[in-house]
Amino acid sequence: MRVEIRPVESQDISQFIRFPWTIYGKDAHWVPPLIYERKEFFDRAKNPYFDLAQVKLWMAWRDGKPVGTISAQVDVGYQSVDPKTGFFGFFEFIDDVAIARCLLQTATDWLREQGMVRAQGPFNFNTNHECGLLVDAFDSDPLVLMTYNRDYYPRIYEELGLSKVKDLYAYWLAAGPMPEQIERIAARVAQRYPQYRVRSIDMKHYQDEVELARVLYNDAWSDNWGFVKLTDVEFEKVAKGLKPMIDPRLCFVVEHTAKDGTVEPVAFSLTLPDFNQVVKPMNGRIFPFGWYHYLTRKSKVDQLRIFTLGVARAHQRRPLGVLLYQKTWEAGLKMGVKGAECSWVLEDNHRMRGAIEKLGGSIYKTYRIYGTEF
Repeated sequence: MRVEIRPVESQDISQFIRFPWTIYGKDAHWVPPLIYERKEFFDRAKNPYFDLAQVKLWMAWRDGKPVGTISAQVDVGYQSVDPKTGFFGFFEFIDDVAIARCLLQTATDWLREQGMVRAQGPFNFNTNHECGLLVDAFDSDPLVLMTYNRDYYPRIYEELGLSKVKDLYAYWLAAGPMPEQIERIAARVAQRYPQYRVRSIDMKHYQDEVELARVLYNDAWSDNWGFVKLTDVEFEKVAKGLKPMIDPRLCFVVEHTAKDGTVEPVAFSLTLPDFNQVVKPMNGRIFPFGWYHYLTRKSKVDQLRIFTLGVARAHQRRPLGVLLYQKTWEAGLKMGVKGAECSWVLEDNHRMRGAIEKLGGSIYKTYRIYGTEF
């Protein structure tokens, strides 16, 4: 039975978006994406990423039925970080290595035509989006904005000759009393460095908060592996998408007051309620019953995802992160959640890993970036 790989045109995008239901429709731990959000994400007129990258999509067909999908992208911003490295993503397939091989070959052939010499993924579309292949812990739901895949995917990746590039860890922090060591360090930092103070974000001035987060993000994460700087337009798009999920009780800014009285934001953290618990029963649809699930389940979210936490490079020698850990922990306890996921954390980010482990966190999921050269 011959496999046919067809490029996805604008009129085919709905089939591309809906294909995962073929793979995961009966999987108890899959969280279906919202179809309207996916359509907007793949709309070249609405997603600014398409102005910053070359992107190509394909679907695999056999006997008139879709059996797989893949994307390939040349991220212009990433070329200054790792020249001639392209990305692949949205790599979904039935349990058939021949189909996966045809899809990957098509994507890498196209990347080679664009001048690339290696491919890495899965990235949907880069590290500022969902990324990484889940390689263990298939027995629980993903948290908000994290990936999930069937347990046969890692085996097929290996059979395709893809090799590990980097592991990304998800840590779990169970609710309970704050570790005494963290309390002591936070108290010492607050006493020793009174010029720093922590405040919650101000949703009444959301655009101002977005701007300071953009500046801090592009500075604090600039040395991280895989970092791709977000443009102003991209950051605005991300901020707009996150706004409905943001709870100001869980988001904090560290400000520094200079001797002349100037106040400057130098660190921030963003923790999200796990809205996957709300979205999952909606099965991708707002209508006819999606809003009912949203309204009735929103208050029942009982776990969090520590989405991002960073300190400006000029202030990274001081342990300001502990102030954010403390505030987030206190807020989570007041909300009565059962725990929080801290994700994702690079395997070689020993400073962050050490801090999370001091908080009592332990690795419970591993996501892997794979690569191949050609």
